[in-house]
Amino acid sequence: MRQEERTYMILDSQNNPIAPGQMLSPPGDETLQVLVLENKVDEVARHEIVHLIAMGSDDASLQCQILRARGDKIIAKRLAALDPEVRRNLRVPVKFDSFVYPLSGSWRGRRSVQSLDLSCGGVAFRGEVGLEEGEQLELVVPTAEAPLIMRCQILRVKELQDEKRLYATKFIDMCEDEEVTIRETVFSLQLQGRRQRVGND
Repeated sequence: MRQEERTYMILDSQNNPIAPGQMLSPPGDETLQVLVLENKVDEVARHEIVHLIAMGSDDASLQCQILRARGDKIIAKRLAALDPEVRRNLRVPVKFDSFVYPLSGSWRGRRSVQSLDLSCGGVAFRGEVGLEEGEQLELVVPTAEAPLIMRCQILRVKELQDEKRLYATKFIDMCEDEEVTIRETVFSLQLQGRRQRVGND
């Protein structure tokens, strides 16, 4: 991966997104220089500990201590590598209407669903009765670039009061481009939600 493509999402120590950034330092350096995008360097610099969540699959996500800010860059000390599950489990509430198509199971055609939240590792949606735990589906996920057709497997099924069901799924058989696009979508939605909360305050 070329250096200019080493994009990260900068989160605070509670995993709330602050800004996107680009890593300017070589991967193994202990002292890291990160270009903060969207004119957010002052906001990032207010934090002592930040999490750098890698958008690309080849880069590790890191916990860092900010040493100083210089222009639109921060200088940070690498503290630890974060568990890959941190990136996978970051989720954002998001509602969109979509469709699922069967890959296994006894039904055919398509069914309408409404998403409840989206993470880098899966999606939760509400839909009609009839989908089973362990069943595999194709789900259309709208993103900034173009809709993605994601393969997913149902992990849990929960009854809702309106005779619908809540289905929690995980993505399966993802290629790297799909992983990056889903990550970018999740982080973009998180930043939008944070801006709206700040604006309302």
